[in-house]
Amino acid sequence: MRHDRDQTTAHHYLDGQFLVAMPGMMDERFARTVIYLCAHSEEGAMGLVINKPAVDLRFADLLVQLDIVGEDEAIRLPSRAENIEVLRGGPVEAGRGFVLHTADFVIDNSTLAMHNGVCLTATVDILRAIAAGGGPKNALLALGYAGWSPGQLESEIQANGWLHCPADATLLFDTAVEHKYDTALRTIGVDIATLSGQAGHA
Repeated sequence: MRHDRDQTTAHHYLDGQFLVAMPGMMDERFARTVIYLCAHSEEGAMGLVINKPAVDLRFADLLVQLDIVGEDEAIRLPSRAENIEVLRGGPVEAGRGFVLHTADFVIDNSTLAMHNGVCLTATVDILRAIAAGGGPKNALLALGYAGWSPGQLESEIQANGWLHCPADATLLFDTAVEHKYDTALRTIGVDIATLSGQAGHA
């Protein structure tokens, strides 16, 4: 096995953790974002923004667009489907959907187990199950994802672009979207008022 420079030290990969944007984040696309990191390795990283709602797009509308339900059915969806939020998961492949959900629902050969009881399914079958009143107890749908090339995320973290902490299912599924960022910072033990004054300083 070939070892490149810096590969001989043990890597600490962050898959299954939250990335939390520092208040000084320069990239507007990621300002005040919380990202669930689905994959992180020497080949790069991939994650889903979990606190940016898709403007003017409800889950029911998406089901109609995908011909999963008719417009008349969208008015009376099961309560589980009514509660699913559609989020802007990131700037890459913004038309592609990813469902983060609890492990009580699995589709063979489609569902990937992440960490701590969180799963990822990216096929339309899970949307059909939810629309029919089944599917996982808790879920969120992200359109698009955030991606990093090899070493890019590590560089951004070293440049004080991101904080990180273990993912928490309560924050992921039960916390209101508008409160996720501040809640994530508090989880890390950060006072945003103090941190804002320090942003941009090494």
